[in-house]
Amino acid sequence: MFDAKKLLDQFLGSQMPGASGSVGQKGNDLLGMAKANPWKSGALAAVLLGTKTGRSLGGNALKLGGLAVIAGLGYQAYKNYQAGQKPEPTQALPELLPPPTDSPFSTEPQAVSNDFALSLVRAMIAAAKADGHIDASERSRIMDKVHLSGLGAEAEAFIEAELAKPIDLDALVASAKTEEQKVEIYTASRLTIEPDTRTERGYLDMLAGRLGLPDALVDHIEATVASAKISL
Repeated sequence: MFDAKKLLDQFLGSQMPGASGSVGQKGNDLLGMAKANPWKSGALAAVLLGTKTGRSLGGNALKLGGLAVIAGLGYQAYKNYQAGQKPEPTQALPELLPPPTDSPFSTEPQAVSNDFALSLVRAMIAAAKADGHIDASERSRIMDKVHLSGLGAEAEAFIEAELAKPIDLDALVASAKTEEQKVEIYTASRLTIEPDTRTERGYLDMLAGRLGLPDALVDHIEATVASAKISL
């Protein structure tokens, strides 16, 4: 089985060989790589799925792995929700950092299984398919770019299968065993799409309902993701 966490890095920001040094320097290095070879850089969500979200998050997400982006935003939203703050997008979202190692949102290897990381990838692909625009010809175009990205045959086959099959919301919801994992599933889905159609908004609302997330918590996730985009 391929490393789903590395695939997440490609979807929402890449930790590629050669990008060493400080977090800031790593981000600069990766941005340079993205310009030199856009098919082997981070923010693969934009490359594969054509999402505004993927493009807007690329620069910030390149500083972290994809899993840390999802967990970091989920942790921030959950913390604000528990503190009883008002869920409003702000112009001054603090620099996104990985959650603390002792948090249920931790990205440490012992805290996140490959299976759940795979569920987060599935959540992103499912969200991208929610408006029904990915038909056979679009899948073919996407897979051409996936091949150029150099992910490897096993990861390519997984993405191709996920793009082709119907959304399995039951399995996606069942993969989240804790409230924190439910938050991450929703956050990953919301990062993938900009819900500017009724279909996309309806999908996210249905997902939140099936996950059993309180409305106020969903509002915090929405506001945190919105603030992350504003701050770029």
